[in-house]
Amino acid sequence: MSDPRTIAFLSTLIPMTHLEKAYRARFPQAELRFPGALGALDEIEVAVCWYPPEGLMAQMPKLQLVQSVGAGVDHIRADPALPDVPVCRIIDPDMGQGMTAYVCWAVTHRQRHMGAYLASAAAGRWEEQPIQPPREHRVGIAGLGTLGLACARALLGLGYSVRGWSRSPKHGLPAGLQAFHGEAQRTEFLQGCDTLVCLLPLTDETRGVLSQPLFDQLPRGAHLINVGRGDHLVETDLLQALASGQLGGATLDAFSQEPLPAHHPFWSEARITITPHIATRTAPRVIAEQTAHNLARIRAGRAAEVAVDLQRGY
Repeated sequence: MSDPRTIAFLSTLIPMTHLEKAYRARFPQAELRFPGALGALDEIEVAVCWYPPEGLMAQMPKLQLVQSVGAGVDHIRADPALPDVPVCRIIDPDMGQGMTAYVCWAVTHRQRHMGAYLASAAAGRWEEQPIQPPREHRVGIAGLGTLGLACARALLGLGYSVRGWSRSPKHGLPAGLQAFHGEAQRTEFLQGCDTLVCLLPLTDETRGVLSQPLFDQLPRGAHLINVGRGDHLVETDLLQALASGQLGGATLDAFSQEPLPAHHPFWSEARITITPHIATRTAPRVIAEQTAHNLARIRAGRAAEVAVDLQRGY
């Protein structure tokens, strides 16, 4: 496959220069253009995106591929002027491992009272916390895609009681996973979640789903882990649920505004654990390779294997 003439990196949040070395190695003949120096838009054939500027890709008549640098494409779908061009997401086996490690840490960190142990150690105090067997702690995973299933298998292996919810029925699920699907079964699913892990795709239906009505269906004192998107969460509702004791804590890795502003109330809430969107990352080499693979299929007249159904959102 010949290299595209020009590849543009589009983002309103980050400079994207961390991808330059990998793309130069994979596309040695292509011209790479980064935010602030895009040049003539009618020369761009591939757009590599993370929250691209709205309306910009509509000005690229030769565009053949829109490549997300992550597993989600909600940041691309948000563009009302998005042209009729294949949009592809990243599928990375290492992403599943990274997400699994993060979610298992987040579950055990709170369920085993590790925050309290760290505070005791810092103060030089030998203090024990209640010990609960993993089988007595119910972990619910909302979203049983590739990442959700990887987390479910790992948590089952650690001995946790694991349940999962998806919009439609899933088949071939791991043994021991209690499965729920659809709106009719969502309340039953939530009522059995001592910890709730959000791994849903961000769509019009799931935006703001982590809100008071959902929190009220969880057992009192439940733990929320959001490794989906920041816009899944209604932030004021979370703070109110923590203040009332309906939620006992939250571990958040994704936020509506990133970086999270220094004055944001989450920073001063001791029951919220914050990480800077690092639950999992895809290596630049993998992103470049998948871009090449997707473009080759599109140029050969075949659908890219990871092209997104923009109506469904994933």
